[in-house]
Amino acid sequence: MERPRYTVTATPHIRASDSIERTMYYVLIALAPAAVMGVVFFGLRALAVIGISIASAVIFEALYQKLTRKPVTVKDGSAVITGLLLAMTLPPALPLWMPVIGSFAAIVLVKQLFGGLGHNFLNPALAGRAILMAAYASPMTVAFYTPNVWGSVDAVTSATPLLLMESGVFTPSAPDFLASFAGNIGGSIGETAAFALLAGGLFLLVKKVITWHIPVSFIASAGVLAFLLNPGGVSGGIALYHILAGGLLLGAFFMATDYPTSPVTPVGKVIFGAGCGVITMVIRLYGGYPEGVAYAILLMNLAVPLIDRYTRPRVLGIKKRGA
Repeated sequence: MERPRYTVTATPHIRASDSIERTMYYVLIALAPAAVMGVVFFGLRALAVIGISIASAVIFEALYQKLTRKPVTVKDGSAVITGLLLAMTLPPALPLWMPVIGSFAAIVLVKQLFGGLGHNFLNPALAGRAILMAAYASPMTVAFYTPNVWGSVDAVTSATPLLLMESGVFTPSAPDFLASFAGNIGGSIGETAAFALLAGGLFLLVKKVITWHIPVSFIASAGVLAFLLNPGGVSGGIALYHILAGGLLLGAFFMATDYPTSPVTPVGKVIFGAGCGVITMVIRLYGGYPEGVAYAILLMNLAVPLIDRYTRPRVLGIKKRGA
């Protein structure tokens, strides 16, 4: 009888069908509704910001990898996602050279200089936005379009709803909730249509690209604090508006869940998300800046190694030292 033949190979022996390209493809699909709604409400200027941001991110990644004689990996789609996410955090009326600066900071300074995809310790898109905010605060805070239904907009500067809430001259009512949910409000390109962001987040959950731990803990902690600490008194309406307005949903589903910059354990993810929500609301309610999502996520990115250290499960059969 012929002896069976065995093929000796290195681990892993069980492989998943997921890949970087497939994951980025899913994220792109999930972001598409919010990006489309941004163009619908803000017009062609928003489309120009998105296009320039994506193109710059791809070009900078390819050039850096060419100059450093590394494999060019722009086909994996990560640079496209970084450029799109950066554009979603930007006001549509800012000068068109600014997305180029933001993409350079995100791709070269934050991502590639630390080793490329998977080695960055900060979210590249949010870091690029933070650098733009620090360097060009004025256009980053007032360069907004005031949208009307179906994109009939004029290029004017306008305060965002969160800024008006912070100043105490705006208390949201039922029509304001509907406008925030539908997207007919001022703000950054990706801060408008809450329903589109929720649909994209649900898609990522269904496809198991992300888990519920970070988005739910992020949104829940922010909502609870907005309800309890609202300077104008306890108000469920104010809490709901804080969730729908600004970049909270974009950050919860698409930014905070970034694989390299978020914890790996379920408990760690809940702690991370809750921390993002708490810092966001502290900045919004008591800080000098009406929006705190970007800085909250970046600060919690720095805490990820510590969170992973204290939430990782104990290896089976290994006792604690001194036990």
